[in-house]
Amino acid sequence: MRSSDPKSTIRARELRREATSTENKLWSALRGRQIDNYKFVRQEPIGPYFADFLCRATKLIIEIDGATHERPEERSRDERRTSSLQQLGYRIIRFTNADIYESLDHTIEILRITPAETAPHPPTSLREAGPNPLPAPQGEGNK
Repeated sequence: MRSSDPKSTIRARELRREATSTENKLWSALRGRQIDNYKFVRQEPIGPYFADFLCRATKLIIEIDGATHERPEERSRDERRTSSLQQLGYRIIRFTNADIYESLDHTIEILRITPAETAPHPPTSLREAGPNPLPAPQGEGNK
């Protein structure tokens, strides 16, 4: 963790200990440089915010949105947060809990292309990406 603020460090540790089952599921797929050797960290303090997951090398933030993010006040808060982080040079991609639980393989495929410079504007969710935004993997079945 790179925060020099002790309060942020303590809070980030709390957030990691209190991770949701969805965050744990995605973390198991991100940790250990499993996505094209990109290193991700979780609950990284960035200013007043904590990124669910961050790839520092590509300045990519992954956020997981639960049901509360459907409420108008939460959407507005998310938009302000996204705008602030984008002004700092970060790219944000959002997935819902359902994206992770129902389509983890698809989520991982999106994450494989997202850090690449060929995908500067990734879809912000699987719903926005459409039913088949990526070609089916060749020679492998679903795991």
